[in-house]
Amino acid sequence: MSLLAHTHSYHLWMVTLVQLRVIEAIGRLGSVTAAAKDLYFSQPSLSHHVARLEAETGAQLLQRVGRGIRLTEAGQLLADRASEIVGRVDAAEAELTALVGLDAGRVRLAGFGSVMSSLVPVAAGLLVERHPGLELELTDTHPEVALRMLRAGEIEVAVIFRYDESEPEEEGVRLVHLLDDPLFLLSLDGATTLKKHRTSPWIGGCERCRTHLEELCESAGFTPSLTSTTDDSVVMQSMVAAGLGVTTIPGLALAAHRNPQIRAEQLSVSPRRIYAATYGNPPDPPATRALITALGDAAESLPERSH
Repeated sequence: MSLLAHTHSYHLWMVTLVQLRVIEAIGRLGSVTAAAKDLYFSQPSLSHHVARLEAETGAQLLQRVGRGIRLTEAGQLLADRASEIVGRVDAAEAELTALVGLDAGRVRLAGFGSVMSSLVPVAAGLLVERHPGLELELTDTHPEVALRMLRAGEIEVAVIFRYDESEPEEEGVRLVHLLDDPLFLLSLDGATTLKKHRTSPWIGGCERCRTHLEELCESAGFTPSLTSTTDDSVVMQSMVAAGLGVTTIPGLALAAHRNPQIRAEQLSVSPRRIYAATYGNPPDPPATRALITALGDAAESLPERSH
């Protein structure tokens, strides 16, 4: 086969970043109108970008459903990929800004509830003190979501927790250990072991924490009766104070808020390991390194019982 024939056997896509932002916004917001508003486009202009994208890819990306539209299978596939690409481009822009210096730019972090109410505010204060021109954006979410945001380039740092038996993180995720977070048993009677409450009603936390609680109780020889569940550690403590059951809670959550009516006893079990996660090949950009340094210093400053 000649080089010319070989070349003509392929179609070279000329998809632009603007077109990817358009399809990503439609996928994220669920409508052309909302996407146009989000991107500050007129609706005809946004529709024109979609038409060009369909012509370029040779695929129908949108279809009408009643008075609205929805993505086709091909459109959803492209929107998912566009989300990753746009996220990485935005992250690259932030990194390039950071390379100019730490007096400007931004760095984004996502973390779970108990670190967002204890560790992260201390770290944020240190970052502002050291680099007052650096913008910090924070998102409160579960570790699984934070890691997805990290891989998509929507954040630079995810603060997550792992247990000793947790599966390793996927390739590309790099972890910096911040602290170990002990587990406490909350009750009204001050019991020091799980087994002493084998017949008590139990209050479960987030899905991952509930799974860990069930595993701990099964190791102690019983299956806990989960009568209530909540992701809110303040609500958990209020439930215990009201006599609705007992629960376990990590030290960071207890440090952020403690109901005076309950009794907390540290359990002799492996603690949660708290990590700052980044994604991709090292080195991290200066702003990311500055944030991780602040997180490490903040962890060192927390009360001893949270280490």
